[in-house]
Amino acid sequence: MKSTSVRRMALAIAATTALTGLAACSSAGDSGGSDKDDQASGGGKGVTKVSPIAALRSAEKSTDAADSAQVESTTVMGSMMSMTADGALGWADGISGTLTIEYTGGTMADTMRQLGTTKMEARYLPDAYYAKMGDAFAEQAGGKHWIRYDYDDLADLAGGSGAYLKDQMQNTTPNQSVKLLLASGDVKKVGEEKVRGKDTTHYSGTVDVADLAGKNSSLSESQLADLKKQLEQAGVTTETVDIWVDDQDLLVKKVEKGQMATGELTQTAYYSDYGVKVSAEKPPAGDTEDFKTLLEKQGGTVAGTTS
Repeated sequence: MKSTSVRRMALAIAATTALTGLAACSSAGDSGGSDKDDQASGGGKGVTKVSPIAALRSAEKSTDAADSAQVESTTVMGSMMSMTADGALGWADGISGTLTIEYTGGTMADTMRQLGTTKMEARYLPDAYYAKMGDAFAEQAGGKHWIRYDYDDLADLAGGSGAYLKDQMQNTTPNQSVKLLLASGDVKKVGEEKVRGKDTTHYSGTVDVADLAGKNSSLSESQLADLKKQLEQAGVTTETVDIWVDDQDLLVKKVEKGQMATGELTQTAYYSDYGVKVSAEKPPAGDTEDFKTLLEKQGGTVAGTTS
């Protein structure tokens, strides 16, 4: 593998791994609090009897009491990639946790196949995240299997988009799906449906980014402005959001579909085992290469490098 391919692969992994963690976590916390909190308070037994806005506001507020969940997700980004992710994520103090990511289609899967594996482990910690690569990649990258992506280095990568990525990795709250629905201005209750054997209430809404600031939504002007900026930076023009909430006011499923400049983005995720213990240990230092150091060894630099 040529040095330019190693750099591009490392950068592509940085973006897609970050996206997967963010997309999963940004919805995981849209539920209510942990199972213990819901049982103690009686949960959201009346969710189906109140207005959609009231139900969503309740779900957003209870996010403060949630700190982790098991996550299963499927993400498709046009022809670039399709992937699955499975693991546990926490959001009490930034994103933390471990996911097993498998690239199942698109150009990313083809590239990963050249490295001998389409599956990798991603570990998210407060100051950085780590991606475990295959043996073929390690041979081209100094013999080390883990790449460490420091958030400060990501902020130097690709100018403003790198700064945005760093900010999202460290500060994204786990209730973006609920905020998107509230921002849509036309959120509606679809009906009662079964999700993996659970009785749930289905809510849906569509956000037009161009009209977002003018929406008569339930978010403040500053919240709407921040949300619009995030979507525009991600290249999203429209976003359709569907969530399913059970009778304990816990989110059990979400589906987001957005049109991006590079194609359609679709993500489906399922959540369970709220309050699960999350573990994300730093990989062995002797088997870890820093992303910035890797680029320098391959003849590149962090600043101004693009995938």
